[in-house]
Amino acid sequence: MNDSLNKLIHSLFASMALTSEDILNFLFSMISALLIGVIISQIYKRTQRGLSHEQTFVISLVLLAPVVTLVMLFIRGNLILSLGLIGSLSIIRFRSPIKDTRDMVFLFWSIVVGLGMGTYNWSVTFLGSIVLVLAIFILYLARYGRSQNTDYVLVVSGVGLPKYDAIKSIVDHNSLYANIRSQELHDDGWEIVFELAFEREDGAQFEDMIYKLKDLESVKNVSLLAPQLSLPA
Repeated sequence: MNDSLNKLIHSLFASMALTSEDILNFLFSMISALLIGVIISQIYKRTQRGLSHEQTFVISLVLLAPVVTLVMLFIRGNLILSLGLIGSLSIIRFRSPIKDTRDMVFLFWSIVVGLGMGTYNWSVTFLGSIVLVLAIFILYLARYGRSQNTDYVLVVSGVGLPKYDAIKSIVDHNSLYANIRSQELHDDGWEIVFELAFEREDGAQFEDMIYKLKDLESVKNVSLLAPQLSLPA
């Protein structure tokens, strides 16, 4: 019984036509793709500018590279398998929209890593990933693409009659420039919305402006908002 079982197992492995070199290449490609996927996910977390990131997206960045690697190892130049892969992918529906174009870059990076590892282009994949890591951190630290000024929206509301001149004077004195976006006057109060720009983020300057506005007789509420901040959907 044991001899027949051993012969069956031996015949199964023999039918795979896998040499020790093939197994080592397979393991190296899969493990390398998984490790680079982890690095990609960590870089995404470190350089994320929004308030939060989705855990499922980070996990997808880790697993996408080895999954694509496995797919490429399956195909290995087989036209029939590649056509079957295209057919199977056509029935998959992606219901999670890409909220940020930067997220798409990280997804594509993970896919490219899987393609490179699955085709045994290890050196190109490693070197390319190193270059991308350096480029991402340089752009992040240099704040590339961000506005030189810090833009905010100021909402001032109160009761009675608004003191436009006093409010405008305080706002102009504490900001680089200020434009009135809207003004509303109701029977029981009023509201003025400003678009502001500051040379830099200065908490003391913000606090001084808010307290000065609050000290005005007709002002009841003052809100300072940062509209450029990426909020989670």
